[in-house]
Amino acid sequence: MNKKVIVTDLGYKDYKETWDYQEAVFQSILDIKSANRKNATDVPTPNYFFYVEHPHVYTLGKSGHLENLLLNEKQLEEKDATFYKINRGGDITYHGPGQVVGYPILDLDNFFTDIHKYLRFLEEAIILTLAEYNIVGTRSEGETGVWLDVGTPFARKICAMGVRASRWVTMHGFALNVNSNLGYFDNIIPCGIRGKGVASLNVELDVDKVDEAEVKSKILKHFATLFDAELLIKE
Repeated sequence: MNKKVIVTDLGYKDYKETWDYQEAVFQSILDIKSANRKNATDVPTPNYFFYVEHPHVYTLGKSGHLENLLLNEKQLEEKDATFYKINRGGDITYHGPGQVVGYPILDLDNFFTDIHKYLRFLEEAIILTLAEYNIVGTRSEGETGVWLDVGTPFARKICAMGVRASRWVTMHGFALNVNSNLGYFDNIIPCGIRGKGVASLNVELDVDKVDEAEVKSKILKHFATLFDAELLIKE
């Protein structure tokens, strides 16, 4: 099993361009697995973790409902936002500046073959990161992601998650609101869930800006511990 994970920060990048890149990397891992099976070989499969920040974009998962996007095409243009139907699980969400987005592309055969456990570990990495800022993040039953004040009238999501997996290879991932413009969430019914709000770390901490590089570093630390992974940081 190869528990090394190559970590790359892609910077500020268009959503579709990044999605295409993910797909290419995802397929390259599947190709290795197929060749191993066909040729009775045991070539190690690589693992990746991409950080990225997207321009304003709304994405709708394969189980989502288009009516949860509250903007028409003209209004999207006015908001300088794009929209894509994509192949992850979940409903609609928003990505934009000030958000820390992570896309782990892992062969879970290198770690554990359990998608439920995989999602819980991603949530736990975020929960542990928030705890370092004295923010109590929790899970909400039946609602993937990380939430604040669950069970109260003020329940709000701070981190959305949605993944795709094939033959135990993962793609897509999580989006943690760190310095996000929460106004963009007013244009959707986030994750198709009515009556609950959204949060951003800077708002919760009552500061203008949180150091995003620091947040990324903390997430990686907890990710490595939970997955028992060796991180290879690629500049």
